[in-house]
Amino acid sequence: MNSMTLVGLVLSLTLVAIAIHLGGSFVAFVDVPSVLIVLGGTLTVTLTSFPVVEVVRASSTIGRALVGENQEFGQLAKRLILMAQKARASNMLALQKEAKAETIPFLKQALSLAVDGAPADALEKLLYHDTMTSVERHERALAVVRRGAEIAPSMGLIGTLIGLVQMLGGLSDPSTIGPAMSVAILTTFYGAILAYMVLTPIATKLERTGADDLLTRKLITAAVLSMVRLENPRQLELHLNALLPPTQRITVFK
Repeated sequence: MNSMTLVGLVLSLTLVAIAIHLGGSFVAFVDVPSVLIVLGGTLTVTLTSFPVVEVVRASSTIGRALVGENQEFGQLAKRLILMAQKARASNMLALQKEAKAETIPFLKQALSLAVDGAPADALEKLLYHDTMTSVERHERALAVVRRGAEIAPSMGLIGTLIGLVQMLGGLSDPSTIGPAMSVAILTTFYGAILAYMVLTPIATKLERTGADDLLTRKLITAAVLSMVRLENPRQLELHLNALLPPTQRITVFK
């Protein structure tokens, strides 16, 4: 599990909580109307901008990005080359057990199709379309999160304006000035927290996860097509190293 993302979010919010505790009382920073304006407003405006189904799908994509495992590209490339060696030594049916036991869904699908005898051209088209669908899914989820990050500070500003209007309207009654001023200030605070400490980091994480997923799919597609075409694994090593970042390139054949 990629726990550091969740740890980072929790630690950043914890630091703010510690600062609040050292400087005063938590109760002063709790205001239900401010929470409703910022959280409720951000959610409803996001739902206005996107279909409900798309927002729900984005939530699922975000969840996978936050708790998914980091992919070790070098190890994956070595494993793919070993599979290619096995396939070339006999045939694709030799990878039937690997296909059934595979835990990476895209690789499992690609190996299963290859073992079933799918032609290289048809397999390439299918894997390409599957990859494009995945890229589009990440982009839609990213658009939802970015929209939320844009809206949250604006909802904080709207809450501030509401609080100021209430404060000015109640100047004749000093008892109403404090609660109105609290709404005015805390909505801006909540909006900044939601936008810059939660949604923006999640958007950055989604960008990184999408890039990693795309590289994983490129490596798998190149390797499985090479297996189906019974190409030399040494050639596959060169191809995979061309896709890998310089720090993660591998050396299998010397």
